[in-house]
Amino acid sequence: MSQGQAIPAAVVFDKVSFAFDDHIVLRDISFAVPIGSMRILLGASGAGKSVVLKLILGLLRPDAGTILVNGQRVDHLAERELLQLRGDIGMLFQENALFDSLTVAQNVGYRLYEETDMPEQHVRSRIEEVLGFIGLGEYIDRMPSELSGGQRRRVAIARAMAARPSLVLFDDPTTGLDPLTATTVDDEIVKLRDLEEVTSIVVTHQIRDAFYMATHQANRTDGKVQIRAVDGATAHRASFLVLHEGRIYFEGSPEALRTSRDPYLQEFLFMTLPPW
Repeated sequence: MSQGQAIPAAVVFDKVSFAFDDHIVLRDISFAVPIGSMRILLGASGAGKSVVLKLILGLLRPDAGTILVNGQRVDHLAERELLQLRGDIGMLFQENALFDSLTVAQNVGYRLYEETDMPEQHVRSRIEEVLGFIGLGEYIDRMPSELSGGQRRRVAIARAMAARPSLVLFDDPTTGLDPLTATTVDDEIVKLRDLEEVTSIVVTHQIRDAFYMATHQANRTDGKVQIRAVDGATAHRASFLVLHEGRIYFEGSPEALRTSRDPYLQEFLFMTLPPW
């Protein structure tokens, strides 16, 4: 792509509104997520963050507006077409949703086993590849009950990426984890964005983790992966959306959010910003 040419968008919301009966959740919101970038959605409980993810997946239909995912009008697709679209979307749920009766390998490869005709040896190879990527290769034949909370969350990330989706949605990926464990999960999400060039949308209530993901970068040098901090002003691949009262209250860089003098944003972020 030539310099200065706009990057195509993986997700576009154009004047989207949504309500549960008389309760308006989203009012005429518009935003775009360029391919290969990360958008981090913040907002108070009930602000509509998870609703945005469900609209992207076609699990909910907007009352007004247009939603494009990988160039397709999600709000107009039939269920069979939605199933095909979701085949290129990975989803990490809050509760991991691992199958307790299946091994790590079976969990990670579940979608490949059930939804593709990939030969079993190729599925196993892909499982080994993604578990190696997240640093859990030695746990391939363990049961979920033998893993820590952070390890289970990372296995869920491996499962979400096993089918090589171009878009991954994260719903509160670090909720319930201690800060050190949460950082290991943050690192995997950063690696997925920077090394696999996956477009990602992250819904979170964890401000520390949100800024960590937005201001860190993964690099591979001589076969080794390093995660390093970058200037918030130059973290161009990650930006924030803050939802408030059904609208996009803020959209911009980590640095712009951190330095905002807006009273609501200052109250929302109070005592959560770096330095910690």
